[in-house]
Amino acid sequence: MAMALHDPQAGYYAQHDPLGRTGDFITAPEISQIFGELIGLWCADLWQRIGQPEPIILAELGPGRGTLMADLLRAAAIVPAFRRALRLYLVEASPVLRAEQQRGLAAADPQFVDSVEALPPGPLLLVANEFFDALPIRQLVRGRSEWAERLVGLDAADHLAFIEGPESPALSLLLPAKRRALPPGTIVEISPAAAALAAALGERFARSPGAALVIDYGYFPSGPGPTLSALRHHQPEGVLDNPGDADLSAHVDFATFAEAARNAGAAIWGPCPQGRFLAALGAETRLAALSARAGPEQQALLASGLNRLIDPAEMGSLFKAMAVTSPDLPAPVGFAGATVSEGE
Repeated sequence: MAMALHDPQAGYYAQHDPLGRTGDFITAPEISQIFGELIGLWCADLWQRIGQPEPIILAELGPGRGTLMADLLRAAAIVPAFRRALRLYLVEASPVLRAEQQRGLAAADPQFVDSVEALPPGPLLLVANEFFDALPIRQLVRGRSEWAERLVGLDAADHLAFIEGPESPALSLLLPAKRRALPPGTIVEISPAAAALAAALGERFARSPGAALVIDYGYFPSGPGPTLSALRHHQPEGVLDNPGDADLSAHVDFATFAEAARNAGAAIWGPCPQGRFLAALGAETRLAALSARAGPEQQALLASGLNRLIDPAEMGSLFKAMAVTSPDLPAPVGFAGATVSEGE
């Protein structure tokens, strides 16, 4: 999965601009400007809650074309002191997308880094929208006595195919004790990369003020079953059909993510459904303000875009929001009244 997505020469993100009608998928910032604007106000509020530090690092993981960040910064400008305090960092591996982000965000003087660990020290606000679903996963399969790993090999016709490796007690230890006794044939996905990144954020926020907002599609609590999928030209296809030419993703295990960050010292808020989160931030109020200055056709586009983001039958329930914060901070906006996740 890592090779297919991130190989420097043949990987999907090295060769493609995946977004929009001419790409393979579309994300929330491309659907409605309201999404990024509300996140900008969320960040401004967090900045005030942590004492208005200046400077403060604003970072986005996997910024796509920079659409979310452009909307975020426009909304942040209504708090001029916050906008002045921001130092923008973009964590992006794709050279194709880095060029697009540089063009669109040049006025904000973005700095590019390859990893969260490369961000400079100090207060941090971090946004990750549809980032963790693209991190590599491993699939483990319950055997007769232990767990085995689902691997990629060749079939009799020399085509890529899934095969099962040998059962191993070491693989069984990768799962929590309460999940090891699932029935034979059960598939469980784990993402060591996501857990490591959650732990790194937790360690940072435990020693330095800040917060991360993670929005992605996934499940809570943890559960079995394969979710790895491929998307090409907005249509699903076989995961092994076109490696390097299709987007690969898997649902985010929010409970495991939360546990890793909490064990490292951070506080966890949520997850809560994306629709409820955006509504709590004032999505309908923002829609009304934009619609008041728009014609009938634009009003319809604005309404349908927001509905797609908040309707439970669309993206409102499958997509979830979670905040990782320094342990002494109060509930962030949008999470007041949401249960602080305590894992499974």
